[in-house]
Amino acid sequence: MTTTTTRGRRAGALTWVLRLIGAVLLAVMGWLHLDLWSDGYRTIDVIGPAFMLDAIAGFGLAVLLLVAPRRWLWLAAALGALTALGTLAALLLSTTVGLFGFVESTAAPLWWETFWVELAAVVVLAVLAVDARRRPA
Repeated sequence: MTTTTTRGRRAGALTWVLRLIGAVLLAVMGWLHLDLWSDGYRTIDVIGPAFMLDAIAGFGLAVLLLVAPRRWLWLAAALGALTALGTLAALLLSTTVGLFGFVESTAAPLWWETFWVELAAVVVLAVLAVDARRRPA
């Protein structure tokens, strides 16, 4: 009985660590998009509004990840992972072939920071989504 209780506590602690790391990554992702939006990306057709939506989504999903009840945690984590994956894909597309007529460079401000934050968010949130879905509430 003690082993089961200890294992359950460890699993619960790991879930909270993943929640916190995921929320921080989503908030940083939101901040990066908001910062770039305010630095001039807001004037770029389609890209500007998308950056504002990404900022709002990043902050909103970070909060959702922290307040979601256990039974809905998998969904909040999956939404966060999909959002991060979408922004990462858009970043890579804009750097290679362009996106909506906009071509980015890896030398652009915050490009590498954005890449690593979004990649980490995809990994952490995907792990959390799978883990939360497997473990009953």
